Amino acid sequence: MLLLALDTATPAVTVALHDGTSVVASSSQVDARRHGELLLPAVDRVLAEAGLRLDAVTGVVVGAGPGPYTGLRVGLMTADTLGLALGVPVHGLCTLDGLAYAADVEGPFAVATDARRKEVYWARYADPRTRVSEPAVDRPAEIAASLAGLPVVGAGALLYPDAFPDARPPEHVSAAALAALAVERLAAGAELPPPRPLYLRRPDAQVPKNYKVVTPK
Repeated sequence: MLLLALDTATPAVTVALHDGTSVVASSSQVDARRHGELLLPAVDRVLAEAGLRLDAVTGVVVGAGPGPYTGLRVGLMTADTLGLALGVPVHGLCTLDGLAYAADVEGPFAVATDARRKEVYWARYADPRTRVSEPAVDRPAEIAASLAGLPVVGAGALLYPDAFPDARPPEHVSAAALAALAVERLAAGAELPPPRPLYLRRPDAQVPKNYKVVTPK
């Protein structure tokens, strides 16, 4: 097995290779505006670090969000394209699950990432491997009472300390954690979901309502 994992659902552009036993190479860069520029060079970089060619990859796993529309699509479309080109399966995993898996937290906790518009994407977890609520998007003040007393992992907690006073690392998801979680679930016989995006709301960019239509004369 050689699993290529990638995620662009948060400001982190993150890629990793997992050989079924451990992560053999990884790369993470935080830049919310350059997902499209940074992702493929990161894939090349981890392959070079591992001393492997792209055709050695036997499967792809991609963070399916939730996340902002544009950044999330970069990772999903790249994963789909690589899967088609290589003829290998492509799996999707919730990005929040990757953050939870990397968290050094015992007992119940939550994960929250930045959803912009003064909102967070979030979910509850019984432990780092077990999500107990569906991903949602809300304003921090609207969920602060329901998460009171719980550690909250991720950039969303750091951005809104009044709502989430017990913020915990990691801030952003890592493809290394996503790959390790995918390998663990596959080894247990679980069927991973297809790479379908978790948008949870409409994109920030909108077509102008009153634009002028130009017709040929």
